[in-house]
Amino acid sequence: MKTSSGSILLIDCQDKPGLIFEVTKILAERGLNITKTDEYVDQTTNHFFMRAELAGEFNRESLLNDVRESLGPESNVQLTNKAKKRVVALVTKEHHAIGDLLIRHHSGELDAEIIAVIGNHRVLEDLVSKFDIPFHYVDHKGIDRTEHEQKIIQIIEPYQPDYLVLAKYMRILNPTFVAQFKHRIVNIHHSFLPAFIGANPYRQAFNRGVKIIGATAHFVTDNLDEGPIIHQDIIEVNHRDSTRDMARAGKDVEKIVLASALKLVFQDRVFIHGNKTVVF
Repeated sequence: MKTSSGSILLIDCQDKPGLIFEVTKILAERGLNITKTDEYVDQTTNHFFMRAELAGEFNRESLLNDVRESLGPESNVQLTNKAKKRVVALVTKEHHAIGDLLIRHHSGELDAEIIAVIGNHRVLEDLVSKFDIPFHYVDHKGIDRTEHEQKIIQIIEPYQPDYLVLAKYMRILNPTFVAQFKHRIVNIHHSFLPAFIGANPYRQAFNRGVKIIGATAHFVTDNLDEGPIIHQDIIEVNHRDSTRDMARAGKDVEKIVLASALKLVFQDRVFIHGNKTVVF
């Protein structure tokens, strides 16, 4: 199959001398041009990462096979296209995160298509409907977590999303749910992780008298709020700020951090390595 301009080559593998030469030689032999490239070596694990944007026509499977053969069977090699990712968002009651994403989506800033929103309350249904995006209500009352999540999965599957975004979805996901969408669930947490994991982080921060508060966007894993971190930011606070003041200010940080993290993810700039990320 021929692929033209707009492809991104993603590589991570054990480092060794001549890696970049080997890859660029294969690309050059096919008449491909590298329009942008980033490389990094994790010195603690001796692991190599590379992201290259390609221009030119090539056979996808042939290129992948040659690069993998050159780098060895343990290498991870992917080819992606600069196409907009398909996204399903999960929400509860808070409007600021999903509202910001809907506006960015409407204006074309998101580099993705929000194809559906799923909520365990109806509070945000009217907001989502203003943007002509399907809203699915899945009540969690009276059923256990596993049954509730199974109903959500049944809604998600026909959409075939690339990613799920937890836009202030205030429920803990079961490991079976997370495993089905491994490394494809992005969450925004309202603290500068690893500080103040779990519920009520602004209350925790207020009780500790912190001088900064922040937000963290991360991939979801089985360990609550401990997945690989994609992006973070902070703002200053002081002793005059109440818990409510912190929460109000924190919402602005949450919106910016989530949007920035999703831009990186949707542009295939994030590698997951263990419980860390390499971000180009």
